[in-house]
Amino acid sequence: MKSVIGAVCILLALIPALICAAGDSGKHLFILSGQSNMAGMKPEVSFTPAVTKAFGKDNIIVAKSAYSGASIRSWAKSNHEFPPPTRGRVPKVRGHFYDTLIKGVKAAIKGEKLKTVTFVWMQGESDLNNTAYDVYLKELIWQIQTDISFNDINIVIGRISDCGLDQQKRLVGKKYIRKTQQEFAESHPRGAWVDTDDLNDRKQPDGTIIHDLHYTPEGYKTLGQRFAQKSIALIKANAKGGKL
Repeated sequence: MKSVIGAVCILLALIPALICAAGDSGKHLFILSGQSNMAGMKPEVSFTPAVTKAFGKDNIIVAKSAYSGASIRSWAKSNHEFPPPTRGRVPKVRGHFYDTLIKGVKAAIKGEKLKTVTFVWMQGESDLNNTAYDVYLKELIWQIQTDISFNDINIVIGRISDCGLDQQKRLVGKKYIRKTQQEFAESHPRGAWVDTDDLNDRKQPDGTIIHDLHYTPEGYKTLGQRFAQKSIALIKANAKGGKL
């Protein structure tokens, strides 16, 4: 009888730990998307190794979908500009790139339980005249939340670089997008942003440095590392009880 009571006591003592372990199961999903500078970043070079080191190879899923020269209107499915724009980067079908993105994400997470979701966004150069950029960002996040049934999504935004800030042409639009991206990330309860101003510096034959639209090979590697660092920090900061 004493042995039975002892066994029951041991089981009762273990129940909280078992419940905690069950609650901690699941994988960390990282969704990477955007336009050309996201397309140029190779996750396997710097992003994936960093999150793998942090959480383990069997505990992460990385899904990437990026397209050059595309407006955020190609991801967000609704129009938030009035009157609707008819010139510039306006796709015939809103959200057509998002459909490809979410299809790939769903395929990657099929049969998996998710512990966290982090959305990494590098885009904005094609939206310099888009006065509703922040609203489109909100919709894009909502679309992801709805389609994968996961509400508490972390978001890491790569602020567009200083390319063109020394030129009058499109200067207002550049400043607007940079400011909007930074403010959006800082005001989001699970948001962070990454500085890219030093990733596009190319030395010319005459020794001068230009701030190019696209990043250097080393710049893309650094971009992946910075995205990973911010993603890991957000996951740790929002972990229940501070545990992973």
